[in-house]
Amino acid sequence: MEKSVYREENLVLLRLLKQCRVEAGLTQAHFAQVLERPQSFASDIERGLRRLDLVQLRDICTALNIGLVEFVQRFEDELALSKGAGE
Repeated sequence: MEKSVYREENLVLLRLLKQCRVEAGLTQAHFAQVLERPQSFASDIERGLRRLDLVQLRDICTALNIGLVEFVQRFEDELALSKGAGE
């Protein structure tokens, strides 16, 4: 099994994280400020250089004003769309 950072699912996750940040009206700098982290933290997340655990993802969802369950559902929906487009 290939590493998760190289899988299509990870690309969907990164795209969705950025999309939610933009929908929340946050720049990377403001998003990082809300998380009380440096701007490079937000950049590293969106570029896939930083892996997230569930607690961090929950904090990110809170900062983006989206529930964790709603985020996961959107992720699953995006995966279904990307798999359908690839067939």
